[in-house]
Amino acid sequence: MKKSDKKIDNALREALTNVCETALDSVEGFVWLTHLVNYNAFPNSLKIVCVFETDEALSKAIDAKQDEYFYQLISSELNAVSIRLNKLRQQVSFDSEEACERSHNGKWNERLAKLQSSVTLH
Repeated sequence: MKKSDKKIDNALREALTNVCETALDSVEGFVWLTHLVNYNAFPNSLKIVCVFETDEALSKAIDAKQDEYFYQLISSELNAVSIRLNKLRQQVSFDSEEACERSHNGKWNERLAKLQSSVTLH
């Protein structure tokens, strides 16, 4: 990883940690988030996955417009570290522990591999 990529990575992790901590306190059913990125195509390659405990918790959050809250929170935190996403809504997705368990036997590395392949293609 290049030195410039390392600086971006540190800023990105800090911003997303802030998003996660805020959301854990304010969004029912939210449990964690992760990101995938190919620094050769940053920031367009950045993918952020916000994970809820159950499908029902995710559905309730979407019904309550909490997805909009996540978009705003992520945008705000990334802007604070000078990272701007042009396609925020396409780069942020939502998932659940329950869906991963059902489809991939709880193996997030397998579930995220599909998303990772789209990151490396950008």
